[in-house]
Amino acid sequence: MKEQFIKIYQENIKRNGADKLLEYLMTSDFFTAPASTRFHLSKEGGLVEHSLNVYNRFECDNLETRAICALLHDVCKTNFYKVEYRNAKDESGQWVKVPYYTIDDTLPYGHGEKSVYIISGFIKLSREEAMAIRWHMGGFDDSVKGGSFALSGAFEKFPLALNLHIADLQASYIDEVSK
Repeated sequence: MKEQFIKIYQENIKRNGADKLLEYLMTSDFFTAPASTRFHLSKEGGLVEHSLNVYNRFECDNLETRAICALLHDVCKTNFYKVEYRNAKDESGQWVKVPYYTIDDTLPYGHGEKSVYIISGFIKLSREEAMAIRWHMGGFDDSVKGGSFALSGAFEKFPLALNLHIADLQASYIDEVSK
């Protein structure tokens, strides 16, 4: 999946600084990190798999915008998870240490806004791209839970934001359902 991500990235993202952003991803845990601690794709490589699933679901006429928004919307999850161990019984009833993911947020800046912040350190985003990435969590975003109405304004003014949110939901709840 790493090779597929890099191929799509390099074929479509041509902005100044794109090479440095890819270098940042390559030196981070982006390609080995999970997509979540226990929800969707809570496994090694889950983040890159989720990013590709969103890319495959995301509808956008501009190929560069499609790649930027879909592939990078969760870049905030780089260097975000760590592995800890807990005791659990195995199939024979013996206690063993099993790994699980926890959060170690060294840059507590929010979710979507943190992705925008990180990406913007390397490449210039259009306003619509920034809004789409910022609001990709939709109603799951903490500011919405806190009573903010900014999400509805973002979806109204920037349809790309709604489309990215829908693609993220489809990837998470259709493509990545554990069976």
